[in-house]
Amino acid sequence: MSEATPTRAYALELMDERRAMREGYVFLDEKCLLLAGAILRELARYGDLLRTLEAAQAAASTALRAAVGRHGFAGLCVYPASEQRDATLAIAGRSVMGVRLQDAQWRPHDAPAPPAAAPSPEAEACRRAFIQVVAAAAQVGAAAGNLERLSFEYRRSVRRARALQDVLLPELDRSLYGIETRLEELEQEDAVSMRPRR
Repeated sequence: MSEATPTRAYALELMDERRAMREGYVFLDEKCLLLAGAILRELARYGDLLRTLEAAQAAASTALRAAVGRHGFAGLCVYPASEQRDATLAIAGRSVMGVRLQDAQWRPHDAPAPPAAAPSPEAEACRRAFIQVVAAAAQVGAAAGNLERLSFEYRRSVRRARALQDVLLPELDRSLYGIETRLEELEQEDAVSMRPRR
């Protein structure tokens, strides 16, 4: 039972607090549902991006085998890499229920690569294939980060909703019940004391 003096005003204040807590619980419950839907959508997107990355890795592996077959491992090691110093990673932000999500887009530098001593289509295809792997990996990384942030916020919202439902609201209901019971007792005592004695 609450230590506060049992008054009707305090009981009304507790009722208002209980109503606000119930609204908070409903909001958190709906937030959990919306976050769960966002997680499922992001998970499907992550799966698509991961399949794209796996396909890019398979293509890069095939291109690498062809380039090594043409130049040998030592010859390919000295083949000039494309200059990616001016490449950019464009990040676009969006928000779902206050959770900041990001989409990443790798934009490679389109300048011509340094000339090779013995250029070949296989080595050029290998170079382009690995640039595609980097581009796909950037998107997968951003989607994985989104899933982590959404999952963290979902777990936090569930904990808060459970705390309201299982701890705070029952405690408030017990306090309110105790105050209302004490007020009824006081009213009965007043009624008894107001009766005329014979």
